[in-house]
Amino acid sequence: MEQPGKVYLVGAGPGDPGLMTLKGKTLLECADVVIYDALVSSQVLAMINPQAEQINAGKRKGMHSLLQEDTTQLLISKAREAAIVVRLKGGDPFIFGRGGEEMEELVAAGISVEVVPGITSGVAAPAYAGIPLTHRNHSSSVTFVTGHEGAGKYRPAVNWRAIAQGSETIVIYMGIHNLPSIIEQLSQAGLSPQTPVALVRWGTRPEQEELRGTLETIVQKVDEAKFLAPAIVVIGSVVSLHETLSNCRPQF
Repeated sequence: MEQPGKVYLVGAGPGDPGLMTLKGKTLLECADVVIYDALVSSQVLAMINPQAEQINAGKRKGMHSLLQEDTTQLLISKAREAAIVVRLKGGDPFIFGRGGEEMEELVAAGISVEVVPGITSGVAAPAYAGIPLTHRNHSSSVTFVTGHEGAGKYRPAVNWRAIAQGSETIVIYMGIHNLPSIIEQLSQAGLSPQTPVALVRWGTRPEQEELRGTLETIVQKVDEAKFLAPAIVVIGSVVSLHETLSNCRPQF
């Protein structure tokens, strides 16, 4: 019986192709099959071996190319046909990327699998906006949290009160849709209405946009600007450093 191939869960990073890891780039260049997500940038997709089979498994709110179960089964079947299968995920596979779930299923199916970490947007997008997540004069703790929870989770909801009281910088992924509710819960937990807030859309890409306000004003500003996902939300006094550091951002 022919040996199955190997699946690599590769983090594509947040969008800037310069932030793709060397190991990830090498795998893309020699892959037989690449199954990629919606948020992977076109510049990263251009690194893929031209002879490789490319499959879009992207998921965006209300528009799913493949269901999660179908994606996992596709990975298993392709690994039984090809030597090198790359599951290419925006950011990092293990940071709100369902990489752990896919790896579990692959292991259960007897498929060899390896993770190749990527730079997560929750770190990169604020950095490109001139917002350091930690700073000795502002923050010694960071919490990464999802603002969009799926059905069937191990627990019903994020404990926003605990996060508000336990972390100096809060970084929220997929938080635009539920932002009014999140802001209300953080305010009820005791965060000052004047707490700085920044939203970074399409972080590290040429189309990067930013919107800043406070806990008191940000929801109205989002509505007025029609600021849409995908975006990272940063809450905490480190956001105030944007004024000084934003001119030092990387050039696109």
